Amino acid sequence: MLISLIVLGVLVFAFCGFLLITNYRLGKIPAMTFQDTLEYVTKNDSKTIITVGIIKNGEVSYKVYGENAKELPAELYVYEIGSLTKTFTAALINKAVKEGKINIDDSIAKYLSLPSNKKYPTIKELLTHTSGYKSHYFERSMIKNFFKGRNDFYGVSKDSVLKKVCKISLKKDDYKFNYSNFGFAVLGLVIENVYNCDYVTLLNDFAQKELGLSSTKISDKSGNLGNYWDWDKNDAHLPAGAITSNIEDMLLYAKMQLEEKSLFDDCHKSLKKVDSSNKMSKSIGVNIDEIGMSWIIDTENNFLWHNGGTGHYNSYLGFNKKTGNGVVVLSNLSPMKKIPATVIGIKLLKELEEKGK
Repeated sequence: MLISLIVLGVLVFAFCGFLLITNYRLGKIPAMTFQDTLEYVTKNDSKTIITVGIIKNGEVSYKVYGENAKELPAELYVYEIGSLTKTFTAALINKAVKEGKINIDDSIAKYLSLPSNKKYPTIKELLTHTSGYKSHYFERSMIKNFFKGRNDFYGVSKDSVLKKVCKISLKKDDYKFNYSNFGFAVLGLVIENVYNCDYVTLLNDFAQKELGLSSTKISDKSGNLGNYWDWDKNDAHLPAGAITSNIEDMLLYAKMQLEEKSLFDDCHKSLKKVDSSNKMSKSIGVNIDEIGMSWIIDTENNFLWHNGGTGHYNSYLGFNKKTGNGVVVLSNLSPMKKIPATVIGIKLLKELEEKGK
């Protein structure tokens, strides 16, 4: 039982969708600039490599920073993007919608083989984290993963996720926003069933062949930074956080979000008001007001954004469709170390907005 509790505690940090910051740091963050946060995060850390990309006036640029915010040569590094993977999974769902394969108002029972005597969430509820599902559910394999230092979700099979869906009893018709990695594992099962193809093939083909993101794929641990998570091609949680990419691809992906009449337009439309910002998150500029197909909507600043975190990486992608400004931050640091990429990215995006006024 003690081991189970330890593992569950570790899982709180896996696929970090939002922020956990100590009160000590929290009090300093509001007054910090982008440069302040960058210097703070990289201070006296020789292993830090943070790549920051900007889209402004249609122009794309990036810089690489190391210890003490020193600018490094503009080398391309391969990062785990964590939960930013969910925006790709959501885009695959949207693609299926456009092809007439999925209706997001349908229950998942229409697309999965499930007992008929239970209530199940809709596709829309999974996309908006309002399904009633928890962030994760404990599996025995997580104990072994914990002691081997592996990704907690390694070895959690699609069959085990499907069996869990069959057992879960949802009592209400409406649930509040609760960020769910499990929910996106279920969406992965839906995508596989409607296309009759495994998620790895679907995602890699979508990213590389349809979007032209040649360096974006489900992680195979190849890259130049190390400490990548273990994954198996049959793991159920791949759709929640298994993509690796580099800054060139992620800036191109961000630019696609800003295009008019793009594949992603419907992904950006608000599907649910969630009002999940609290005093702490607001004080550091992280607003979670509404949600589209996985994209978080900050109505105060007119930003759309998502972030991600794994054991050794964290990331942020945010943009304003009206001004055309966008920011990508890719970091080889844990989201729990000092200040996350999300805060750094929001600081920079706000400064871009101010300079444009």
